[in-house]
Amino acid sequence: MFSNESIIALATPAGAGAIAVIRISGKDAIKIASKHFLSKRGKKLEEQKTHTILLGHIVDGDRILDEVLVSIFKGPNSYTGENIVEISCHGSTYIQQEIIQLFLRNGCKTADAGEFTLRAFLNGKIDLSQAEAVADVIASDNAASHQIAMQQMRGGFSSEIKELRAELMNFASLIELELDFAEEDVEFANRTQFQDLINRITLVLKRLIDSFAVGNVIKNGIPVAIVGEPNVGKSTLLNSLLNEDRAIVSDIAGTTRDTIEDEISIDGIGFRFIDTAGIRETKDVVEGIGIKKTFEKIKQAQVVLYLVDGSLLSTANEIETLKIEIEKIKNQFPQKAILLLINKADKISTYNTTLITSELTSISKQLKTIFISAKTGQGVEDLKSELLSLINTGALRNNETIVTNTRHYNSLLKALEEIQKVQFGMDSGFSGDLLAIDIRQALFHFGEITGEISSDDLLGNIFANFCIGK
Repeated sequence: MFSNESIIALATPAGAGAIAVIRISGKDAIKIASKHFLSKRGKKLEEQKTHTILLGHIVDGDRILDEVLVSIFKGPNSYTGENIVEISCHGSTYIQQEIIQLFLRNGCKTADAGEFTLRAFLNGKIDLSQAEAVADVIASDNAASHQIAMQQMRGGFSSEIKELRAELMNFASLIELELDFAEEDVEFANRTQFQDLINRITLVLKRLIDSFAVGNVIKNGIPVAIVGEPNVGKSTLLNSLLNEDRAIVSDIAGTTRDTIEDEISIDGIGFRFIDTAGIRETKDVVEGIGIKKTFEKIKQAQVVLYLVDGSLLSTANEIETLKIEIEKIKNQFPQKAILLLINKADKISTYNTTLITSELTSISKQLKTIFISAKTGQGVEDLKSELLSLINTGALRNNETIVTNTRHYNSLLKALEEIQKVQFGMDSGFSGDLLAIDIRQALFHFGEITGEISSDDLLGNIFANFCIGK
């Protein structure tokens, strides 16, 4: 899987720009680059100190390809742990390709996806969870997902796992040492201290596992479904939230036949809003498919915004019908957070507002009711505040470790299962050799997270998702 050849790739996005950065990494990176670089002051690349920048030209024989800045990073004090050369050239796609092709002909090979970060991992510069966080940092598109990825890339998550693994490894060694003195009935591992460690590991694992529910939606954007009958203002609300005309708005009922999705950031948290087809009985085949998709989106959503036309709620009977419809949604999706939005508040009289509020008292304790006007923007900020309050960001504000990676989550679940087996063994008075088996399995799953235990297949799957040049 690992090659000693020097690798090269474009480190900046493909396409024309003001500048482009081409990265070379490998034992011979500086030597290879020096053959095609002429410093304006006659300096030799191989004679320069690490973290040095030189101005000069990239040349192919007598032909000058470009005037560039060349940065040198000597291993092991570099990102990959190897010698690295970064060439900052003009951003013409022609120049980029000419320089890359020149070095491909003269000692370099094209880097695979994520190969620079893979080399950083293999050379001990970062562990596997930190390597995965690099991709998350690049992909982050809001403040919350960026903060989580940066905290993991700095090693917050892996250091917590490594400390627990080291303590558990120490007790595993002591318990296995006892097996060599079984006839003398010697106890090296203090069972009281071991019980305290097992309790602490259990609490940490459960906290990390629970954090995945928050971390996963923050990383991918919290899905929010906007549902209701046709023509109550769902598309207008989506446009108001996005501050642009994303969805078609019409007085004709059933305009939205398919789901429309877009994402915004509210106080650094990404929310993915889904405008759905209106829920009603219909003989229109296409609209019926859209309504079916609506219920599929409700299943996928973390939050449901149930929108109603407040201007049509003028009698107790109409409000009672609304309460029945809400109960249907609540019964069908009992675990969903549902917000009731009374739309067109700008068209509701004071008398009707009081009537609606009074009649909805019985369900107000079960779900939040907000009066809004999607057309004028009235109440939209209140809606955003309520959405934020539904998301548990306490751990994020306190800079606690939040798990966002499915692979880590699965390893944590397996580690917890093994720790619970150890606890059961201790409670049942199992011998040290049986305890040692489950402890070793727990250590294995801890090691999977940080990469202390890995396989070529695992590494291949992880780094295949990286961009070229990183």
